[in-house]
Amino acid sequence: MVVCFSALAGAAEKLPHIVILATGGTIAGSAAANTQTTGYKAGALGIDTLINAVPELKTLATISGEQVANIGSENMTSDVLLTLSHRVNALLARDDVDGVVITHGTDTLDESPYFLQLTVKSDKPVVFVAAMRPATAISADGPMNLYGGVKVAADKNARGRGVMVVLNDRIGSARFISKTNASTLDTFKAPEEGYLGTIVGDRVYFNNRLDKIHTTRSVFDITGVKTLPRVDIIYGYQDDPEYMYDAAIAHDVKGIVYAGMGAGSVSKRSDAGIRKALNQGIVVVRSTRTGSGVVPPDASQPGLVSDSLNPAKSRILLMLALSKTHNADVIQDYFHSY
Repeated sequence: MVVCFSALAGAAEKLPHIVILATGGTIAGSAAANTQTTGYKAGALGIDTLINAVPELKTLATISGEQVANIGSENMTSDVLLTLSHRVNALLARDDVDGVVITHGTDTLDESPYFLQLTVKSDKPVVFVAAMRPATAISADGPMNLYGGVKVAADKNARGRGVMVVLNDRIGSARFISKTNASTLDTFKAPEEGYLGTIVGDRVYFNNRLDKIHTTRSVFDITGVKTLPRVDIIYGYQDDPEYMYDAAIAHDVKGIVYAGMGAGSVSKRSDAGIRKALNQGIVVVRSTRTGSGVVPPDASQPGLVSDSLNPAKSRILLMLALSKTHNADVIQDYFHSY
């Protein structure tokens, strides 16, 4: 389904063309009461409803919209990610498209943008937007976030900055941004690295550039890729069992991300499980469950390290890495570079 909303004749020629791809989430959510911010149905509304709710978008760009999926982001799959990335690449290859905005749920908003960060082959802006309140709520944040996302995508200074996430007037990098609170509007943050910029009034302010490799310099190319290697995350905690690794091995996973304690610390039982997985040719990467910080190399601990990627982002990178190579040194370099 494709819906087009063009600006007035004459003005449209001067405005960039931004395509909005909808995938569902709270930003398209609906509840029975306007004070209900939990227990709502995510992905209840279509792309045309989202765009019609913000007629001011037509002052920023010529807008067209497509419905890619309509799900809560907890149900996002590798198949949908591949479809989304293929579609974004196809759109950005067109001369008449200047940028893409993607509506998405917040639950896995640290994962999908990072996948596109690694697989989009264009320096044109790609911006994810979302909401913490459903569209039917009093003071719903979705419309303003959508407006801000289009504003950023339409900004001439937005090119070459990698995939961005825009919520609450903050511009985050897909590499660093993560959800830090279950329910507040200012939940998406990059505690150590900070934001790329902010939106103040009618102006977009960019303050930083991303040093990590992304988009046009990325070695990951999903052209022709229909499935991704299976990678699971195993959470570390006191008295964590070895049998979680037995289950992963039995299900023929290709990679495991260990969400370790502190700086990726491994318990004795997880150490045994990780080494068993490594002996089966499974690539294991140690990350941290703390939410931020670097996991440094440690010869006494098994597996590779995630650098500063959280477990969810580590899984995204490991899936793509394993689609290219099983060489541990090369994969480790990916984690330090991307």
